[in-house]
Amino acid sequence: MERGARDLVLIGGGHAHALVLLGWKPVPDLRVTLVNPKPAAPYTGMLPGHVAGHYRRSDMMIDLVDLARRAGARLVLDCATGIDRQAKRVLLAGGDSLPYDVASLDVGIASDLPQVPGAADHAVAAKPLGPYADRWDAFVAQAPAEPQIVVIGGGTGGIELAMAQAFRLQSAGARPRVTVVERAAQVLPGLGAGARQALLTRMAGFGIRILTRTEVARIAPDAVILGCGTRLPSDFTLTVTGAQQQAWLTGTGLALERGFVRVGPTLQSSDPAIFAVGDCAHLSHAPRPKAGVFAVREAPILGHNLGAAVLCGPLRRYRPQRDYLKLISCGARVAVADKFGLRLEGAWLWLWKDRIDRRFMQRFRD
Repeated sequence: MERGARDLVLIGGGHAHALVLLGWKPVPDLRVTLVNPKPAAPYTGMLPGHVAGHYRRSDMMIDLVDLARRAGARLVLDCATGIDRQAKRVLLAGGDSLPYDVASLDVGIASDLPQVPGAADHAVAAKPLGPYADRWDAFVAQAPAEPQIVVIGGGTGGIELAMAQAFRLQSAGARPRVTVVERAAQVLPGLGAGARQALLTRMAGFGIRILTRTEVARIAPDAVILGCGTRLPSDFTLTVTGAQQQAWLTGTGLALERGFVRVGPTLQSSDPAIFAVGDCAHLSHAPRPKAGVFAVREAPILGHNLGAAVLCGPLRRYRPQRDYLKLISCGARVAVADKFGLRLEGAWLWLWKDRIDRRFMQRFRD
């Protein structure tokens, strides 16, 4: 590059970074680099539909190669393992490093159980999404006639995926027995009573068993062993246990909140040259749950602020909404909606969600 040229490095191909690249206007003498381990990134909104068999894998994948090309950026297929803030370089798993003047983190979260013996070897984490989708598709192709499924985690994501898995296996002619294990007193926290009851009724229709106030002691190749000693046979064990931070972020020296990067209204971290968005970030000025809707709405602010940071211009502030519409698919082409404690339910909601998701993906293909 020319002398005096600058570098913007986008670490991770999450939704916010994808949308930033989609709307990026080239800045003179600025090289933009996207770092992601794979050439495509999954769209989380369509994952339950893919698991249920409604979408092909390709339907939910954002082509980062094409996206980077259209934005005039380069794509580096590697994983970030650290940031040398003094040298202003992003460290990569392959041994290389990338210089940056401004960097942004959109690396998502994990949903594994690092503290549970056997989880790493015998369970599948719902996040990152790619490995889960791979393992699920392979399992469905060779599933036994009466597969035993255990889902660890009774939040909205766990319940949605439990129903999606049950529907997919039933559609294939199997007779699955699905159990959801939750350590809290009830499943589906954060939903209104009406939506929770509607989802519990849908789960009962699939014959899904729910165990609350239940700890997992360890995970074996063919079973989940509970804290009380009970052994749950399992052919496929899925962990959907909330947000686990990316461990390497602890070595960056950035201010963290339970392992997540603390950011203010401008989406800057404690280091003004480093931004963070999506699930890996903690909005210190307005804490919110981990949900894709926030990453999508952060994107326009992030895109402006990255350019402004490079050019030393004024930054905009992100003000997240207090509540958001939750559209939860129920395995079949039916969905439940919840906002402000109000509930709606029906096939038309699934069709509405399908239209929203397909329209989102079409933006990357036009």
